[in-house]
Amino acid sequence: MVMGVQERGTGGGEPGSRSWRERFEAPVAQVSSQNRAANWVRAAAARITTPLLPDDYLHLANPLWSARELRGKIVSVTSETEDSATIRIKPGWGFSFDYTAGQYVGIGVLVDGRWTWRSYSLTSVPDISKTDRIISITVKAMPEGFLSTHLVNGLEPGAIVRLAAPKGEFVLPDPLPGKILFATAGSGITPIMSMLRMIRHRGQHTDIVLVHSAPTRDDLLFADELADLASDGIATVHTVFTRSSGKLTTQSLAELCPDLADRQAWACGPAGFLEMLEHTFADAGVSGNLHLERFALERGASGAHGGEVTFGRSGKRAAVDGATTLLEAGEDAGVLMPFGCRMGICQSCVVMIDKGAVRDLRTGREHVEGERIQTCVSAAAGDCTLDV
Repeated sequence: MVMGVQERGTGGGEPGSRSWRERFEAPVAQVSSQNRAANWVRAAAARITTPLLPDDYLHLANPLWSARELRGKIVSVTSETEDSATIRIKPGWGFSFDYTAGQYVGIGVLVDGRWTWRSYSLTSVPDISKTDRIISITVKAMPEGFLSTHLVNGLEPGAIVRLAAPKGEFVLPDPLPGKILFATAGSGITPIMSMLRMIRHRGQHTDIVLVHSAPTRDDLLFADELADLASDGIATVHTVFTRSSGKLTTQSLAELCPDLADRQAWACGPAGFLEMLEHTFADAGVSGNLHLERFALERGASGAHGGEVTFGRSGKRAAVDGATTLLEAGEDAGVLMPFGCRMGICQSCVVMIDKGAVRDLRTGREHVEGERIQTCVSAAAGDCTLDV
């Protein structure tokens, strides 16, 4: 979800340590797919077009064609609850449909003249996507979520968006475990729904228990489909409505799933919910059975690092939290910052770290002095100085 909310860095190492193929494909590394031929063609197109006008001619032929980035067209926006919607997207040239249920996709939307991006778990089924060439995400509009609100309430069919290739390690093994527990809260059910749909589509059979919590029945995503999964014997489904029954606890979870320690578990939801699960599995002596997917916004939550950023060439400084990107920090401080897509794809915002460390908001990976980073998707990991 993301915004799986899993699941993305620029990478380090000396140029000489990379293969010639990696160096050739470097301009499009952020949008690379499992289709090697598509990667080569995109890289070749990027190499022979200028940084200022990389896609003009391709775009004239088809707005979904691009040498440097993946694009998609919105097919439909369907309401799920009062504040959530499923968005179906037709990806353009070069998108690989060889993703796995549970992975997430990056989406960038042009709003008020600026590209804004987030990552959301795919809710579509890989096998079906390969046939109909459509992917889907399900988004809940958050009060503090500028982009999520726009996706749910302001996105129209036909709109062109930017995409980042599917990624993430929050996936099921093959073959499936004999016993599975899915534990989710709120929109954390989105990556699990892709898994359940895949299991049903493939006709797989295993012992599945789903424990899902939502504030009220009106907030329950996929309510009808969950009921169908239960009635068809795909999974035993337990729903907990927290405003009337209270939050899920170790004790209430044990009552709903007495053999929890015997199951491999996949869980996604808010930080407090996942912390409860970590303690529960640790107390049972089976921490290794728990596989977590954290919301993307929590990976860049305020207070996670942050520090004073010095912009070396101008000498300007800015004190920022761990959620503010270095690009935003520089612009707010009046620094002339290079930028492009603002979603971690085009590499136009890359600068060198002179001192300190920064953190990639997509992966959590820290980059240190001497490395080049993308300012649009990086935040301060303590005091740092940038060569800009």
